[in-house]
Amino acid sequence: MSATAEEIRERYAALRARLRSAAESGGHDPERLRIVGVTKTHPVDVARAAVAAGIGILGESRVQEAEAKVAAIPEAEWHLVGRLQSNKARRAVRAFAAIHSVDSASLLERLTDVAREEGLRPQLLLQVNVTGEEAKAGMTPDELLALAPSVAELGVVGLMTIARLDASPDEARATFRSLRELRDRLQEASGTALPDLSMGMSADAEAAAAEGATLVRIGTALFGPRG
Repeated sequence: MSATAEEIRERYAALRARLRSAAESGGHDPERLRIVGVTKTHPVDVARAAVAAGIGILGESRVQEAEAKVAAIPEAEWHLVGRLQSNKARRAVRAFAAIHSVDSASLLERLTDVAREEGLRPQLLLQVNVTGEEAKAGMTPDELLALAPSVAELGVVGLMTIARLDASPDEARATFRSLRELRDRLQEASGTALPDLSMGMSADAEAAAAEGATLVRIGTALFGPRG
């Protein structure tokens, strides 16, 4: 059975309190932290319940699954948090206010070109493979820093990463700290403010908040197991 708006509201309030506390304990401004309610594989009724519960930002992993939900709930701010194929760039730009998973220079260029053609300005976050796992998407740190000369003109607002699934809290924090330090280096090299850090999911959200996450991607902890 899908979670009700009241159940989601209670989970959201408890989660938000924990994450704000973790951010403060890490020396970061809790006001900057936003929760992205990831509704992938959940029906549109769950997404509607999330909005009713006060969650203003919703996340999806696949463009084709998201489009009907975006059309049904235009009042939400929709973020793409899953891997994006270049041939779906135009559909993604039309559907989403933010794209967290820009995992290559070529995809960044494609999205920028499409956004210009469409007259839209989605917020773009560069995905970095901080842990170096071969099966994981994302730029290497060197590839990321090579983009410094062009970041200012390409609509980039920050970085995203995913910690190892089996990481301990300390290991997750180390991964998220590395992303924050990379962001700081890219800001300095590019002369461009990059305010957003998308990091942390249900299992490691507090570690992410403690290391300065501004966008935390939460599915299971809010909506229960995926359908």
